[in-house]
Amino acid sequence: MRSWFFSATDTGVGKTTVTAACARILRTKGINVGIMKPYASGVARQSGYKSEDVAILADAAGVSDDEDLVNPYFFPIAASPYTAAAKLGISIDTDSVLAKFERLQASYDILLVEGIGGVLTPITKDYFVADLIKNLGLDVILVCSSRIGTINHTLLSCITCAKYGIRVRGLVINEVEKGYDLSELQSDLLNLSGIDTVCIIPHMKNPSMFEASQIIKDSKLISILS
Repeated sequence: MRSWFFSATDTGVGKTTVTAACARILRTKGINVGIMKPYASGVARQSGYKSEDVAILADAAGVSDDEDLVNPYFFPIAASPYTAAAKLGISIDTDSVLAKFERLQASYDILLVEGIGGVLTPITKDYFVADLIKNLGLDVILVCSSRIGTINHTLLSCITCAKYGIRVRGLVINEVEKGYDLSELQSDLLNLSGIDTVCIIPHMKNPSMFEASQIIKDSKLISILS
């Protein structure tokens, strides 16, 4: 039994798409895979899971766990948990999230946990996504873009993880928009961070979880996860 944490260098780089695609692929391999997104924010859906991201993940994995387990905290405004909780007058119990993670992990062969934002997204004033990852005891798959500036964002994320004692098992370059040459970016990131790129997703005109899964299924990423 193994769980993994999917984080990203920024918002909008396709973290949910990558996580959902991995869940779908593992499911087709006959692996009992579960999902969790401890914190989510945005416009609430009218039915089913409030978070659109959680709905995508659950559909990909083919699970229907209680919302309180897979997504303990949903904030109906687009903001970090720290900012959203302050605005909405909500108190965040980080220990309860860890307990729900343990319950979910016991039910699956593999549990994929998706973060919110990047590794230093604040959950409370003194507790960040990196603290959550460390408390969960998980290795990280880090999703980054190919846009100019991603080297800085990726290195900062990797350095932060190293300071927390978190192992980044691989990078996923998702070409959400044109920027760096993909092969050069992969080489530069390896030389600068020492971390291998385990999957490259070329730019897609109409990106979808299904298309991403077709690319990811034969990548080193799936070999690592399974």
